[in-house]
Amino acid sequence: MRTSIYIDGFNLYYRALKGSPYKWLDLKQLAGNLLQSHHTITEIKYFTAIVSGIFDPSQPIRQKTYIRALESHIPEFSVYYGHFLSHEVSCPKSPLTKPPSFTKVVKTEEKGSDVNLAVHLLNDAWLDRYDCAIIISNDSDLAEPLRLVREQYNKIIGLISPLIHGHPSRELQKHAHFVKRIREGVLKISQLPSPIPGTTIHKPTSW
Repeated sequence: MRTSIYIDGFNLYYRALKGSPYKWLDLKQLAGNLLQSHHTITEIKYFTAIVSGIFDPSQPIRQKTYIRALESHIPEFSVYYGHFLSHEVSCPKSPLTKPPSFTKVVKTEEKGSDVNLAVHLLNDAWLDRYDCAIIISNDSDLAEPLRLVREQYNKIIGLISPLIHGHPSRELQKHAHFVKRIREGVLKISQLPSPIPGTTIHKPTSW
């Protein structure tokens, strides 16, 4: 079964990887450890944005190192970028403060990955590039693209939820033929080598 993997990079990071020792994650190995043997992974599409580094200047360096590792180690891997926005907003210090007092904070947010993922998922279905699409995300905004792929193109939909704790999105589950959970154990056995064979790319020391 031709199987394409669509990964919401930020959703995976914040739901499963942040604060863990498993950030050096081999995405193909992860999928292989969760899927049955009849799945042949033909594409792995990773949707992300380069972080700003406004609070930690080394953060985008670590992120780019990881992406280079994936590109070097996984032939089926490709990356698609949205953009990362940082802007200053005023927030109330406390609703109990009289008179109201405000402070300025820097708000950061990622834009574009969910839209890019949805567009590729639908376009690849229309081009008949897969028999089964695997979505690694818990973003309920992807429910409608999943419904269209299943109902209009008669494709198999698999959902891999990055939630270590909590429940996968009910909206996404409604349109999936099967659901898998990412657990700590599978993250542990799905790590990239360091260095990446044939390169000088090493896992960041702080990871």
